[in-house]
Amino acid sequence: MITVTEATATAVTLKRLSDEGVSIWLDDLSRNRIASGNLAELVETRHVVGVTTNPSIFQAAIGSGEGYEEQLGDLAERGVTVDEAVRMMTTADVRAAADILRPVYDATAGRDGRVSIEVDPRLAHNTGATVAEAKQLSWLVDRPNVMIKIPATKAGLPAITEVIGLGISVNVTLIFSLERYRAVMDAYLAGLEKAKAAGIDLATIHSVASFFVSRVDSEIDKRLTKVGTDEALALKGRAALANARLAYEAYEEVFASARWTALAPASANKQRPLWASTGVKDPSYKDTLYVDELVAPGTVNTMPEATLNATADHGDIHGDAVTGGYAQARADLAAVEGLGISYDEVVDQLEDEGVSKFEAAWEDLLDAVATSLSGKGVEGE
Repeated sequence: MITVTEATATAVTLKRLSDEGVSIWLDDLSRNRIASGNLAELVETRHVVGVTTNPSIFQAAIGSGEGYEEQLGDLAERGVTVDEAVRMMTTADVRAAADILRPVYDATAGRDGRVSIEVDPRLAHNTGATVAEAKQLSWLVDRPNVMIKIPATKAGLPAITEVIGLGISVNVTLIFSLERYRAVMDAYLAGLEKAKAAGIDLATIHSVASFFVSRVDSEIDKRLTKVGTDEALALKGRAALANARLAYEAYEEVFASARWTALAPASANKQRPLWASTGVKDPSYKDTLYVDELVAPGTVNTMPEATLNATADHGDIHGDAVTGGYAQARADLAAVEGLGISYDEVVDQLEDEGVSKFEAAWEDLLDAVATSLSGKGVEGE
């Protein structure tokens, strides 16, 4: 457990980050983290004001079995299917986390205090099934501070509009390209327009757009290394920040448009950019790179615990690190393209890989739960 003295010492940098307008969300959740009091402690001492989950996070948590034994036994006794068992466990965790974050939600009028849960990744290319799953998850968790995660696939875009139009808050995930990000914001505004026409209070609808960061550098750096020239090597570690900064520029443009201006008087909330995949993959880079260099007002940074701790210990928060860098960001991406590395090819590949990775993690989770149910005397089919 963190002592009072340690908490005071490490909270300074995180408070500075919060004061700059960045909401700190934890990119992790498990039954043990909830039951041990660790999540509540992070909220109290580390300025954590939200939680995100994904299939990989649940696969690691539930796959370990720690803290889930009693519920698994009950589910096995009832003879539930594997899919039902997984949803009962994941929604129970999200519900409990939402209760811990509820005071933050109330204090921020719904802006923070959010816990996200993802639709089944196997539905990423099925609009109707995604909408149905989002409605079901919202009903199952049954907490006002839940956010339903919908991937920013082509099939996901109309689902975003439909779900927002129903008054359900959404975390749009797996955004890699600037073009797709603009389409996501368009889908959100269309959803708000539908909700307004249906008489739904727009003040109750919140959304974030999860723009992935480190994976962009991982793929582009690999290609730059293959090019191997001094010019190429000098560009390593620059593309992801450039991409994110230009995403923020797009956010500023869209939420200053006439279309947004027409919605704002109805107490509509802006869809905040959320920096996802902020754990550094290349050990040669500073481990707080994607926190220090993406400080901007009205954003969310969702961090794995290692990145949260690193930021608390030695993060360098030096004010807005985004809005003054648009020209350099465009130059950096143009330089990458000039070396024959296709931006469109990279972001399309990353989206495909992102969906595939979550599908694989979900299948692994289903397999682990099936084994556990079977071991307790139930087939779990």
